[in-house]
Amino acid sequence: MTSEEIKTNVLKALDEIRPFLQSDGGDISLLGIEKNDTLVKVQLKGACVGCSVNQMTLRSGVEMTIKKYAPQIEQVINIEVQETA
Repeated sequence: MTSEEIKTNVLKALDEIRPFLQSDGGDISLLGIEKNDTLVKVQLKGACVGCSVNQMTLRSGVEMTIKKYAPQIEQVINIEVQETA
């Protein structure tokens, strides 16, 4: 699978999980795919920021869905929103 195909599949996965996040007032966006297309960086938004179960959501929801579409992905990490002064 090419890098572009991986990105397309990751975006499809995020589109599948997004309605569940939005139903709880959250959202997610893709920041990038790195390390030879094995690491996905995402950013949880809205109610997902600071939620006590966001790591569980990331692992059991987001990561599992991404791996379903792009099995070569090894890890999904959340890059937290940086506060601006």
